[in-house]
Amino acid sequence: MFTEVDIGSIIYDISLSDQSAGNGDLLTTTSIEDSSSSDKTGSHKEKNSISSARCFGVELTPDNIAVAMIYFVQGVLGLSDLAVSFYLKDDLHLDPAETAVISGFSSLPLLAKPLYGFISDSFPLFGYRRRSYLVLSGLFGALSWFLMATFVHSKYGAAFCILIGSLSVSFSAVVVDSMVVERARGESQSMSGSLQSLCWGSSACGGIVSSYFSGSLVEVYGVRSVFGVTAFLPLITSVVSLLVKEEPVHGPARGSSLGNDFFESSKSSIIQLWGAVKQPNVFLPTLFIFLFQATPQSGSATFFFITNKLGFTPEFLGRLNVVTSVASLIGVALYNGFLKKVPLRKIFLVTTIIGSALGMTQVLLVTGLNRKFGISDEWFAIGDSLILSVLGQAFFMPALVLAARICPLGMEATFFATLMSIANGGSILGGLLGAGLTHIFGVTKDKFDNLALLVIICNLSTLLPLPLLGLLPRDEPDSDENTDIEMTPC
Repeated sequence: MFTEVDIGSIIYDISLSDQSAGNGDLLTTTSIEDSSSSDKTGSHKEKNSISSARCFGVELTPDNIAVAMIYFVQGVLGLSDLAVSFYLKDDLHLDPAETAVISGFSSLPLLAKPLYGFISDSFPLFGYRRRSYLVLSGLFGALSWFLMATFVHSKYGAAFCILIGSLSVSFSAVVVDSMVVERARGESQSMSGSLQSLCWGSSACGGIVSSYFSGSLVEVYGVRSVFGVTAFLPLITSVVSLLVKEEPVHGPARGSSLGNDFFESSKSSIIQLWGAVKQPNVFLPTLFIFLFQATPQSGSATFFFITNKLGFTPEFLGRLNVVTSVASLIGVALYNGFLKKVPLRKIFLVTTIIGSALGMTQVLLVTGLNRKFGISDEWFAIGDSLILSVLGQAFFMPALVLAARICPLGMEATFFATLMSIANGGSILGGLLGAGLTHIFGVTKDKFDNLALLVIICNLSTLLPLPLLGLLPRDEPDSDENTDIEMTPC
């Protein structure tokens, strides 16, 4: 569809599910200590309230700073995205179809996010459920990008290292999301939303920073150097995770019963999850979300065209990514400001039709018709990306709302993570279908005769799920309360 779910970019979550799962610590630790003298209490509180630094209403304790930094790292890790694309294209000399297959393969860890949460919750590592896994994830991520910067010279090695890097990001994302859930538990909607805003804002800032520098770094220093810089970023997660406030888990070692406990707990969770999914009011909307994400994508073929044919430089593509990141923020604001009370079926219908129509403008770029209207390729690409990104994000928000609404009571966090994995699976399938069509139409790294037809078919395919709108639950009018959509990156 217009927006892929958490593949190398910011993936949003919804506090509606987060606030319904888990127990944990308070959002922030109080900065006011008890005073033995009652006449000093007022002045003591006033001094602390003045001296404590806050962001989005959240006190910047070492613990909260660590959480925000982990989200920032997840956003800034997009620094390598453009380098990977150029590495596969120019260094390994792969065709668009092969590039799409490797991208799909490396995104497989996104499908197992519920498993990561289960492992973190059930099996403390070195006495900690969160901190130890964050340290380990950072080390694995650093290792994967170090290998990309030094020893990898084949498509198989690249696919494996990118897969490990994706696993590192996915696991750490699940762990830090669970930490936010724990801290938001028992807090007011305003306070829990403040922490989520801090986390989401940190990730968004990281994404914008990586977009701004990614292109120029590739152009000036080359892809290997970018991989080397990227290798240091996961280490930030490992270091700041030591600041995370977490009580150690004490208890006797489970020894030989560990495997049995894991099996029994996994079996119970799967049975409970399947019991919820098979209900028609849950299964049918889930099927709709999957099919909506599974339509073919032509992104890899388009990337080869704009770089090999149009000559777009890495620096320009980096600036284009900045436009896309900012446009996504505008799309979120558009949804929250004007569309959140519009019935979901109507939003899906209208945004899909408009998006499919506007997506056809890419044909103008492929055929060069934009130049006949006096619009350069660069300016046309900027305008096209801006409009489609705003619309794509505004379109994707209802999918998140729908996912949150159908979560069964009592298993919201697990089920929402499962839905996001299903949606990611749809996006991966869409990428693989796009790779197949790219191969069928004979689009290669230097042959683009049928690219316009490929773009048309991929855009028209986005209309295919519309007859299934009836699978969605009937729209109910929103109440005036709790209508704000709060998001955390996945």
